[in-house]
Parts: sequence; C-alpha cells; structure tokens
Amino acid sequence: MTRRFSLPRLPLRVTALTTGLLLIVPAVALLRLPRPRAEGLARLLAQAALLQSFPAASQRPVPQLWRERLGEGPSEQLWRQQQRVWWQFWGRHGDGGAYLALPMPRPMRMGTMAMPPHSLRVDDLVVVAADPLSHRLLADQLKQLPRQRRGLEQRCLTRLEREQAAFWNPTAFGAMGGPVAPLLQSFQEGCVSLRLIGDSLELEGEAAPTTGLLAPPPPAASGSLPGPLGRGLLLELQGRSLELLLQGLLSRQLIRDPLASRYGIGRTELALLRRTPFVLRLRPLDSGPFQAGLELQLAPGADRPDWARLLSRLRQALIEQGFNEGPAPGQAAPPPGSTQALPTSTWSREEAGVVGGWRWTSVPGRDPELLLFLGPVPPVPDAVGSAGAPARATSLLQLRLRPQALTALGLLPDALPRPLLQADQLTVLAERSRAGGAMISRLKGRLQLGTGSPPPAPPAPPPR
Repeated sequence: MTRRFSLPRLPLRVTALTTGLLLIVPAVALLRLPRPRAEGLARLLAQAALLQSFPAASQRPVPQLWRERLGEGPSEQLWRQQQRVWWQFWGRHGDGGAYLALPMPRPMRMGTMAMPPHSLRVDDLVVVAADPLSHRLLADQLKQLPRQRRGLEQRCLTRLEREQAAFWNPTAFGAMGGPVAPLLQSFQEGCVSLRLIGDSLELEGEAAPTTGLLAPPPPAASGSLPGPLGRGLLLELQGRSLELLLQGLLSRQLIRDPLASRYGIGRTELALLRRTPFVLRLRPLDSGPFQAGLELQLAPGADRPDWARLLSRLRQALIEQGFNEGPAPGQAAPPPGSTQALPTSTWSREEAGVVGGWRWTSVPGRDPELLLFLGPVPPVPDAVGSAGAPARATSLLQLRLRPQALTALGLLPDALPRPLLQADQLTVLAERSRAGGAMISRLKGRLQLGTGSPPPAPPAPPPR
C-alpha cells in the first residue's frame, strides 16, 4: 500500500508575505550593493603608456580632443550631456595621437547617433582613435586577455574612475623624461590624483621602480612640503642616498667600465657613492661659457677617509687627462684630531677657465661635508644658507625646481606636459617606508602655475 505525503496548505496571507520577501529582498540588495566594476577602463589601462582622467565640466569649452575625435556637432551635444569622468590616453606602441575614451553615450547606445570614425566599443566605453592605424593597433591589443591587476595599478584604476588623475608606465616616463629619466628610475610607474586649488595644482599618489608591482600601498606622506625655491637656484634635489640617482646609470656596463678604467671607481667606490646622503643644486649663471652651475653636496660622515682616497685617485686621473689644478677658496680646515688631509681643488682648461672642482665645507656642530661642482666656483657655504643639508634629509627624495626658468634655458625635456613647463614652481616629496623594504613610494606635491599658464586640461603631450 502506497503512503501519500502532502504539504500543509498555508494561509493566503503567509503565501503573500513569502512571495513579497522573495521579490523585495533581491531588489533591495541590488539597490544597496554597488554595481560590478566595468572592465572597459581596466582593459584600456593594460594598453596605455599614459592615461589621464577628467571630471565632467559642461560649463567649460569643449576640449579640442573632443572636437577632433567626434566632430563639431556631436562633440558639442555630447559635451553638454556629459556627467561622468572621461579619459584620454596614449598606447604603449608610442605612435599616433591620443585616444578619447568616454562612457557610452545614450544616443550611440540607442542608435540615434552614429558611432564616430575610427571608434570601437570597449565594454561600457566608446574609444575613438586618431586614425585607422591607431584603431587597428588598439583593437588587436584588446584581443589579448589582460592579466589580473593588483597593487599600484588596481589602486590607480580606482582613482581614474572617480576623480582627476594620471597614470604613467615606463614607456611614457622614458619618453617625457628624456635624458633625465635614468636619474629617477624609482618612479618609472605611478599614479597621482590632481586637484586644482586657486593657481596651484596639488598632487598626491604613489610610484614604483617597475611595472605591475603588487606591493601594498605605502603609508601616507608625513612630511610637509617645503617653501618655494629662491631665484638664486633653478633646482634642488635632496635625498637619503645617491643610490636613488645612480641606480639607473650604474646598472649599465657602458658607464661602469669607463669609471673603473679611467677614474679608478670600482665596486667598492660605487658602494661608497650609493650610500651617501646628498643635495643636488642647479644655479643660474649670468655670464661665462656655462648656462648653469651644478653642485653636489655630500655628507660622508664616517666615510670621510674613504672619500678622501677616492678624490686622490680622481685627482691623478684628471691630471693625466690634461686638466690644470688650482686651489679652491673657502676650504675647511681639517677637524681637530684628524690625521687625514681633506683634499680640495679646482680644475680648469685654458680655453674654458674653471670647469669644476671640490671642496670641504664646515658647519658648526656637524661633520665636514663635501661639495663637488661643475662650472665656476659656487658661493661660499654661508651664501648657500640652509637650503637643506644632506645629513638632514629625512624623505626618500625632496625636489624643488623652477620649471619656467629651466625651460627658458632649454634645460627641461620639451615632451613634458605644457602646464609643467610653464609653471613657476614644482615641489615634490617622495617618502618610502624604511620597514619591510617596500619599493613603492608615496608622492605628495604642488605645481604653482605661472602667469598665463593654461589650466591643467587636455591634451597633454603624447609619449614619443
């Protein structure tokens, strides 16, 4: 005999309540939980050498990039309707103009407006290239599956989705930095948020010496930005050790070999250079064969005897190469009880006069410091003032420069963004946690825009 089982019949009000819960709970969850992140921007970031985000600003004139990529009529219409962040970027291949990327406009999505020439849809975005070749290159690259993005790149993606920001990788960094890029190898890939406050552009972000670094974010920058650089200097860069400047150069055998063969600077001497705190200054010159004088102030500390021996070998090498040695004014007396002479010299050529030299300087309460210079003899230490002695350097790097003055002398790479080249002052503080050996640096800075400088709006110079 088969036994039949049956469910009890529920009252109508219980059935209605259950049905309501089944409908309402998922609806509430969909409203409260954020939408999944669209992958379009992440895919573009994987193909970009330099990518910038800009908030909607319908009250401002239509950017030239929009007019060039979308045409006069569509660009005016879409610009007035734009309410979200949009982007411009240059591909890793380094050819062609900037790409324009923006959230897919409703008229294009609904089919009431034609897609622009050389455009393609990337998930929730429409991307417009400058020409058919750039369009094809990007389309082919987007067919590759992107790797998972974490660390600096993932945090940068969040910045680019929400605010005005800029991302760069080694391709763009090398193109814009030109000959000075190897000196700042610790910052080859990075991302900064940008805020325009009055006539200053504030920046905050992070940078790393290699692409795709998965390290956690560094702690927030604790130091305060120093004051502007005086007119007596064009640039001042100070840091904990010369390793930060020399690692890119000294990694090349082509540079290490001549240092060893011509000047006797081998592995031991390079290690000495790398660990020494420094201040690098560039000083304008009103006359003479040089546009500017370069000064490198070092704090050898307990390594002073090693530096004296290195300079002795360098002295002999310069004599063999035909340089004329002379005394240097303002040399410091050896410290009390010292048995090691502190060699101090200037070097000249008959056709150019003094071309460089070194001298030891003495500051009360501190060990003697070494000043090396290229160009004429710099002012005596008291005239340098307290612009930042290397022994006091607490940040990884502190940079102050006067871009407009450097540009006028042709001393900045012309591929840098125009607002930077025309700025009165640039100040950047880079800090890196000493614990754990993290390679990511926290950046903090300010760009003081010059009179007549354009606002930080697109387009910026593309990588070359």
